[in-house]
Amino acid sequence: METIYERCCGLDIHKKTVGACLIVPGPLGRSAKEIRTFGTMTEDLLKLSDWLTANRVTHVAMESTGVYWKPIWNLLEGNFELLLANAQHIKAVPGRKTDVKDCEWIADLLPRGVGGPTYSAHHGLLKGSFVPDLPQRELRELTRYRTSLVRERTSEVNRLQKTLEGANIKLSSVATNTMGKSGRQILEEMLRGSSDAKTLAQLAKGRLREKIGELERALEGCFGAHQRFLVAQQLAHIDFLDDTIEQVSAQVQERMRPFDEALSRLDAVPGVGRRTAEVLVAEIGIQMARFPTPAHLASWAGMCPGNNESAGKRKTARTRKGSPWLRSALVEAAHAAARTKETYLSAQYHRLAARRGKKKAAVAVGHTILVIVYHLLKQGTTYADLGPIYFDQHDRQAVERRLLNRLHRLGYKVTLESLSAA
Repeated sequence: METIYERCCGLDIHKKTVGACLIVPGPLGRSAKEIRTFGTMTEDLLKLSDWLTANRVTHVAMESTGVYWKPIWNLLEGNFELLLANAQHIKAVPGRKTDVKDCEWIADLLPRGVGGPTYSAHHGLLKGSFVPDLPQRELRELTRYRTSLVRERTSEVNRLQKTLEGANIKLSSVATNTMGKSGRQILEEMLRGSSDAKTLAQLAKGRLREKIGELERALEGCFGAHQRFLVAQQLAHIDFLDDTIEQVSAQVQERMRPFDEALSRLDAVPGVGRRTAEVLVAEIGIQMARFPTPAHLASWAGMCPGNNESAGKRKTARTRKGSPWLRSALVEAAHAAARTKETYLSAQYHRLAARRGKKKAAVAVGHTILVIVYHLLKQGTTYADLGPIYFDQHDRQAVERRLLNRLHRLGYKVTLESLSAA
């Protein structure tokens, strides 16, 4: 098999150790291998870097093992051509797996090209994962941490509602948002010891005052001392999470200043708000040259069906695993777009949901949003909605035939005449 790189190294990464297999030119034109084991402390990783430099290594490949590859990548980046390989793609032959053989196998499979999501493949048999530059990786950590905080806040609000349900307080059955201004004032008054439902109901504001009678019934309960303690702790936790989310959002907004123009273009897409736009920029960046086509981006993100074909028959194929952070943001945006009125994305969602179900429709609309984002970022254009009747106009004759056939089956004879002709 042809050797692509003369001096390369494969790393098998673990939590406490790193196995390194060095391949360099040896006598008689053959390659010589040297295997060493290093620790994962910074001092040990610097020794690894010095060892690679002393042997004039040019390319280093490693396995994407949890988060343990990140400190090694950070220290080696800029000194060597690095490649991060999917662990699923470089599995060794069963029965021949050891740490030493793993790093040797990775070194043998080191690919031909490094620097983007697609590569040709020491033999050229691997594809490297897309690893963005350091500023984007830092931005990713911030947006992902914020998403985790938002999810934690949602979980805490759900715990609060369960505590209230245990006390026979049915506030969530009347108020749309338990943690809104009215709900918060009612809860704080209950923590002060007030138990009169009529007095508590009068704290309602805005449209909730239209439900005063129903609210009085919902606030009749048995709010015990332990439940008062739990609600106080849960409200304090929610306040802490709100403050932390606000601080993280401020940090994200500061780092997003260079991308304000791109964020404004993405914000115009139905269902995509400012926060979702920030997640999209952090996850995929704004340079679309690394993805040759929108289909490459959708495949990388795991927002398209997988391939499952045998004997000329295409079978049902689940979507492949992509970035869970990007996927959740796109599906959330799809659900938001489905609630908009008179838009192309809303029409697409309801058209698919009727035939394939809401979950598949959300993934399909999320795929469409990702394709729109690709073109907006690559071409620098503004979003132009195709309208809610785009699908009907796209195949106008088929729509006419289908509706005429339905009326015919009901016993009607219909003649079509265009409004312009009339």
